[in-house]
Amino acid sequence: MRRIPRYLQMIAARYLRRLLGNRLTGHQLQTAVEAALATLPIQEKLLVREGSLRSESLNRQLAWAMAFVAGAVNAGGFLAVSHYTSHMTGVVSSMADELAGGDLITALAALAMMVSFLAGAFVCTLLISFGQRHRMRSRYALTMALEAVLLLVFGFMGNRLQQEIRLTLPTTVMLLCFIMGLHNAVTSIISGAAVRTTHLTGTVTDIGIELGRLAYVNVHHRHGRERIVANRAKLKLLLLILVSFLGGGVMGALGFRHIGFKVTVPLAGFLCFLAARPLLLEIRLLLHRLGRAWVPED
Repeated sequence: MRRIPRYLQMIAARYLRRLLGNRLTGHQLQTAVEAALATLPIQEKLLVREGSLRSESLNRQLAWAMAFVAGAVNAGGFLAVSHYTSHMTGVVSSMADELAGGDLITALAALAMMVSFLAGAFVCTLLISFGQRHRMRSRYALTMALEAVLLLVFGFMGNRLQQEIRLTLPTTVMLLCFIMGLHNAVTSIISGAAVRTTHLTGTVTDIGIELGRLAYVNVHHRHGRERIVANRAKLKLLLLILVSFLGGGVMGALGFRHIGFKVTVPLAGFLCFLAARPLLLEIRLLLHRLGRAWVPED
């Protein structure tokens, strides 16, 4: 099976011819890509290996990076739009309360938030599934690049998007819910659900469980009974997620308070930085498959 669909190869070849103006050879461009790859400090397999194939090191790097962004967007976004947009438990509970109280409009606004979050996870899965079927190494990186673009849209158009829609819910809230659904889905899928970064209820619960096991004293050894031991690697990962989310939240809140919507620019840049290596690897693969698709004219 081809890693890159043929029609995408054709589009890329035509675009490269026009962009480069026949001034570079394919070999020269590939050399430039190789040089860019060599300078990146990101682990090569960070956004490539999936599930059980991932090492603890890869999951830790993914966890702190994605939890930091999630905390910044969630806490900072609250100052911008007055809604927390990542944890759907509170949203669904609010919807139930409003329905019970007869406030249909507010309940529909909560429903719109939930549907937006769901739509983000839905779109993320479609993009990753497409990339998986075509064996694209950049399928996760492309999804993160989309998230970065949407963050920039939120940042640069935040004031304009802060308009009331029919459900009395700002468009910015729905956009942030969509981004958080996208963010949580890509992290969950690539890690095999080992890392979830947009909400901390399960994380804090698991930290409590592992701390309880760690504190338990196995005084007597009984034959045939296993010792109660904590999963220290899991505990370190969970604590890393918690601390990173908190740190991101502080930075996001300070950023939105002092510079407003433009704080999304460095966040988007950080996501693009994480996605850079897989995207460059995909470009290198594309150049290899294009071969001598164009030859510079004399």
